[in-house]
Amino acid sequence: MSTILKIFIFPAALIITCLGVNTILGGHITPGGGFQGGAIIAGAFIFGAVIYGLKDTPIKFSHDFIARMESAGALAYIFLGLAGLIFSGFYLYNLGVDLYGVIPEFIKNIFDYPDPIHAGIIPYLNFVVGLKVLVGLSAVVIAFLGFKELKEDEEDLEEF
Repeated sequence: MSTILKIFIFPAALIITCLGVNTILGGHITPGGGFQGGAIIAGAFIFGAVIYGLKDTPIKFSHDFIARMESAGALAYIFLGLAGLIFSGFYLYNLGVDLYGVIPEFIKNIFDYPDPIHAGIIPYLNFVVGLKVLVGLSAVVIAFLGFKELKEDEEDLEEF
């Protein structure tokens, strides 16, 4: 790839990653959420992997990292669902997590209902879904790019 693309992609990938994180974190009060944010962050990784190549990309995901994050995302989703089942009788019930216990009274009066602090488990679910989508899409691209590099290596060996 050209030098101009290599210079442009790294800062663009950082900005796109920040946009994806913002989409995940604001998913309970704005359109978007875990799936969209995870896909945006995966797009930043994909840009880097396609432009720099799988071995030289500035954002690297190893196989162990992908496997661990996929498992952690699945387990967190299951545990959030079980928490709703234990405390309410319904799987993935939106438990009202009250964080006001640690906030002073004068700050409580600033917020009108509904406020982002009382979103229950929805922000946590957005984070977990974003993690799963990020890792899943990245794994697919890593597999495809790995197959492409393997095919190129085989073609180079056939030339000799």
